[in-house]
Formats: sequence, structure tokens, C-alpha cells
Amino acid sequence: MVRGSTSSPTDGVGQQAVDAPKPTDPNDLTEREFIALFARRSGMYIGSPDVRGVTSFLNGYDAAARRSGRPLLDGFREWRIANYIGHHNSLAWWSLIELIALPERDRSDAYTPEQEARVLEAPFGLLDKFLAERETAE
Repeated sequence: MVRGSTSSPTDGVGQQAVDAPKPTDPNDLTEREFIALFARRSGMYIGSPDVRGVTSFLNGYDAAARRSGRPLLDGFREWRIANYIGHHNSLAWWSLIELIALPERDRSDAYTPEQEARVLEAPFGLLDKFLAERETAE
């Protein structure tokens, strides 16, 4: 698109782009929708996505959400224990994710690339299920 032009966006060959995604204002999304957006494009928010970065982002998001009275992670740890662990556990929420995603892993070893990928996928699926249940309970 030419600066100052009022024409529609094109595909670069003069034809109008039909399926161009519309920008999404994160403020218009539910928490569940925003977390799904973050899961799809986490590198856009935190650079190189890794377990530490994703965990830090979700903890920071939860802290900000608490300030506005809508904590994201309230009950998430307990929900995972009840649904996936089955017994009392004192691990933090991110350690429980690892335990669920990699039950056989020796905790003293560094992640392999495959393990890192499994641990990075796990919180989003679990968090989506948790938030879906919370939405229906409200």
C-alpha cells in the first residue's frame, strides 16, 4: 500500500488481498482468546519462546490481571492436581506442567529439544481447558 493512499491493500500484483487477517486489539479479547493468541505467536511477545519465557509471561500476565481484579491463574494449580496428579502436591504450577507433560523425565537433566516442545505445548492446552470450565461455571 502506498503511503497516503486510500485504496484497499493488495497482494503486490495489483489484486486486492481477500484473506488478509484483520488486526486484533488484545483489549477486545477474553483471557482465553488472548492466551490462545499468545500460544500461537509467543515469540512476538517474548522473543525466543522457551519454558522460562512462557512461564514468566504467564506469571506477569496473572500479576497484572490480579491488579484489575481478574486473576488468570487462580485455581489453576489446584485444578491440575485434581484432574491430572490425583494427590496433594506442593509443586508450583509450572513444575506441575512439566510433571504432566514429561512424567518420565529425570529432573536433573536439561531438556532435549523434543521435551522442551512438549513442555511448551502443555500449559496452553491445560490453561484453555481450565479457562473453558471457569467460563461455564460463571
